[in-house]
Formats: sequence, structure tokens, C-alpha cells
Amino acid sequence: MEKIEKYELLVSQVRALIEGETDAVAVMSNVAAAIHHTMGFWWTGFYRVVSDELLLGPFQGPVACMHIPFGKGVCGTAWKQAETIIVPDVEQFPGHIACSSESKSEIVVPVFGSNKTVVAVLDIDSEKLNTFDETDRKYLEEICKMIRP
Repeated sequence: MEKIEKYELLVSQVRALIEGETDAVAVMSNVAAAIHHTMGFWWTGFYRVVSDELLLGPFQGPVACMHIPFGKGVCGTAWKQAETIIVPDVEQFPGHIACSSESKSEIVVPVFGSNKTVVAVLDIDSEKLNTFDETDRKYLEEICKMIRP
């Protein structure tokens, strides 16, 4: 199955999975699992904005960093800029936080609350370089718009 076909199926699956669910952690848990298993990424998860940092939320994959400061690393930068960041090679990203040496490329998508502030970020890592592109951005942003904590 091609990447776009997988994402089309994934969007439909996520919509059905979260319909009517009001608990943000339950939604993030199933969304992370659906993305991870459909797309076969190395690490897929959410960091939630808690006070002045990102705190590890539901995820699939190996253990991860638990706290990320505002504006630090790819996740903290995506939070600060309130926009998706695609990193083809994490070694080239200034201030990258290496939770694992296995991570080679990354995409981070903000999740916005009802007041248009970032309430979480979806973080996806690959063990390969140059994994993520505009197709990933398009569909992952669409999925994140469905999540309304």
C-alpha cells in the first residue's frame, strides 16, 4: 500500500476511534497506536504541555525523554513556534535533544486547544534519515486537528 493510501485509511480510522471520546489521554493513546502501527514508525507519541514544559504522554516505541523545556529540541521548538517541524537529519538540528541515538529523522506537529494555544505535540521519530515529507505533514496535521483536549 502506498503512503497516501495508508494515511487516507489512517485518517478514517482515527476519526472512528476518537468519535465521542472526551478524555484527552485516551484519545492520544489510541491515536499514537494507530499511527505507529499503520505507518511503521520507530517512535510515535505525544508530549503534553504541563506548566512550562512538555511532559511525556501516551506513546508507542522505546523509552523516551520525560521532560522537554519550552523552545528546546525539536519538540520544544515546534511548541514555541506553534508550527510543524520536519527534520531530515536530527544531527543537523541545533539543540536537538538526543533521547536515543537510534533516532535519525523527526516530525513534530502541534496540537492546538480551543483557544488556539499549543496544548500538546505529536512527535514521530524514524531510525532512517529523510523519512518525513509534505505528505506526512498534511495528514498528521489533519489528524492533530481532530484531537481537541
